[in-house]
Amino acid sequence: MSEGAAQAAEVISKLGGAPAVVFDKDHVVAVSGVPKKEYSQRRLSPALEELLENRKTFDYTDTTAEPLRAVEGITTHALTIAPILTNGDITGAVAFMATDDTELCTDKQSMLAKAAAMFLGKQIEE
Repeated sequence: MSEGAAQAAEVISKLGGAPAVVFDKDHVVAVSGVPKKEYSQRRLSPALEELLENRKTFDYTDTTAEPLRAVEGITTHALTIAPILTNGDITGAVAFMATDDTELCTDKQSMLAKAAAMFLGKQIEE
């Protein structure tokens, strides 16, 4: 998934105007818009693991809601998260990350994350 994930992260980061992160079931596998060294091979946060176990998406659209920290050891919150499904199984996630504490998810970012997750899921199936 790494090569396709890196390309997907780069494209959606440019189109969505925010850092993008792609995860497998355990770790960060690709990033764009943030230092790779800072995020590389970091584990999913327990909150993200729970979200994926429940096969849910996440959009941070209200500053009164609890932000979701997707990457263990990184304080930046996720703007949107979409699970990657392969043959009905969770194989990872695609997320946009905030650049400041007050940033909210846009509809465009939400749709881009979902599209990238669907694309990567199909790519893994083949």
